[in-house]
Amino acid sequence: MSVVLRMARAGTKKRPVYHIVVADSRFPRDGRFIERLGYFNPLLPKDHKDRLKLDLDKVKAWIAKGAQPSDRIMRFLDAAGIAKRAPRNNPEKAVPRKERKAKAEEAAKAAAAAPKAAAPAAS
Repeated sequence: MSVVLRMARAGTKKRPVYHIVVADSRFPRDGRFIERLGYFNPLLPKDHKDRLKLDLDKVKAWIAKGAQPSDRIMRFLDAAGIAKRAPRNNPEKAVPRKERKAKAEEAAKAAAAAPKAAAPAAS
């Protein structure tokens, strides 16, 4: 059984509130869970004290038992100083598609021109 720390959505339409739960990874997102560890309210301002409530002692206990936190939960734990999250980097995603395509074409032209430029120099 693979146990994960993840968020389960609650609240009404267009007013989400997320429960931070421990669940079997095979169960549905909003379905059965083992234990509730806290909540996250994304509608509150970032500096509001009730935006995130997390029982850190229970979280540490579950991680010690082998529970795997989701990426969002790992962000919360990194901010709390419990676990270190490896930074992700995808610079290609930030570049608009047309510019990426033009950049790839320029690189292909440069790669094609490089052997031609090297051939006369060798003679």
